[in-house]
Amino acid sequence: MTSPGPCTVRTARPGDVAALVDLVESAYRGERSRAGWTHEADLLGGQRTDAGMVNAAVRHPDGTVLVAEDEAGIVACCQLERRDDHAYFGMFAVSPGRQGGGLGRALLAEAERFAREEWGAGELRMTVITQRDDLIAWYERRGYTRTGELTPFPYGDERFGVPRRPDLAFETLTRKLG
Repeated sequence: MTSPGPCTVRTARPGDVAALVDLVESAYRGERSRAGWTHEADLLGGQRTDAGMVNAAVRHPDGTVLVAEDEAGIVACCQLERRDDHAYFGMFAVSPGRQGGGLGRALLAEAERFAREEWGAGELRMTVITQRDDLIAWYERRGYTRTGELTPFPYGDERFGVPRRPDLAFETLTRKLG
């Protein structure tokens, strides 16, 4: 695949699941996540993902998980799913110590390239927690548009975290590819 800076990007393998769970958790939950700017620690406690969910993403017949790695191991990842008329982007995580240096931007560009060139997708979609203004603004600077389409947070399903507030929702963001 490609090389964003000193990293190489490849498709995740089943043996990567434990490292991917640790990466995603470190980027979004708990005290470790506070070293970066993408954390959700003030919005959600509990887990962000688990081995079963990551394993399903790695083995998904209409999807892939891309990983960026350097000499230290896996430092970023994202999930892509091929859907009817678009590709869905999720499980995006960059190691807190590597955030802000362009690695996330490079991996997002590789995900867009992959969806466009490998799958022929004309659009990439994602959902972002509406309270994440800083993250939404980051995506907007990369050409994504807010749709206003909201999906409720799955309250009561602790596989996705324990909400710290009652008003969480996801908004769909989209970008035309090509």
